Amino acid sequence: MSPHLAILAAGPSVTLQDAGRHGYLRYGITAAGPMDPLAFATANLAAGNPEGATAIEVSTGGITVAAEGGPLGLVLASTGFRVALDGQALPASVALTLEPGRTLAVRAGAGGAWCYIAVCGRVAVAPTLGSTATHTRSGLGGLDGRALAAGDRLAVEEARAGAGDAQALVAPWLDRPAEVIRVVLGPQDDAFAPDQIAAFLAGPWTVGGRGDRMAYFLDGPRLTHARGHDIVSDGIAMGAIQVPGEGLPIVLMADRQSTGGYPKIATVIGPDLGRLAQAQAGARLRFSAVSVAEAVAARRAEAACLVPDIQTEPVIRTAFPSELLLGLNLVGGVIDAKG
Repeated sequence: MSPHLAILAAGPSVTLQDAGRHGYLRYGITAAGPMDPLAFATANLAAGNPEGATAIEVSTGGITVAAEGGPLGLVLASTGFRVALDGQALPASVALTLEPGRTLAVRAGAGGAWCYIAVCGRVAVAPTLGSTATHTRSGLGGLDGRALAAGDRLAVEEARAGAGDAQALVAPWLDRPAEVIRVVLGPQDDAFAPDQIAAFLAGPWTVGGRGDRMAYFLDGPRLTHARGHDIVSDGIAMGAIQVPGEGLPIVLMADRQSTGGYPKIATVIGPDLGRLAQAQAGARLRFSAVSVAEAVAARRAEAACLVPDIQTEPVIRTAFPSELLLGLNLVGGVIDAKG
């Protein structure tokens, strides 16, 4: 019998994702896949999994898991999330072996909006149209086309025990502040006058609180269109930035619709998709226009980070979580002022 990963608790928008469901956009079926492709790839690579293997994408709502039927190797890749094994704090990006009877909890922290958990082995879920990526709006992929919930059990085939004692991932490329997001202008930047393009690039923009896997909504200066805000609907790529009639940009993300009828002033370049996705509500940013050649060079530089032997280092405890301290009797006696 294969070991299982038991979901003890899960916040909203915790899903199974692989590299995405590609080749069906012309039928109105979105690719889905990870919000942060770089963190997703880092987790799988450090776990020794094939590129694009199914992993758990965790939102700021968090998740709590346990191993059943045998130990499971896990790798977590995130920035700023709070990770704890039986209440003891671990790094935000860490490799470990989860033994039966122990509990791993992941919660939102000071930064980051998405965390990835790669299991050392294969999560045994059947693909839909060639992919296990979950698209909840259409009920495709993952576990019955829905988000994970408490009580779910994920069978893991070809399971490997993993790192043993917790090891911190040495992955500095995951630390990507979102202050500046690079874009290629267009494909409908000609729908805006030069002063509006300048205003778009100058910003600043604030990530709104109602974003999700489909889109991030930005607050800031309202842009005006040169000749109306409706176009003939055309295809939408992840990172496309639409400007509807109200003038506030919308960045289309992993669960975007397949087509849209608002002008797209720019498109976020691939290496900065995760940088933007990890921005929490309230984060401030601006955009910087780059050429296609510069975007390709940035993609190559990102790929160079993902070497097969991602380094790890032992976890050295320098601080204790408040939950642990409160559970200890730290007072050995009481001494009055007279000694």
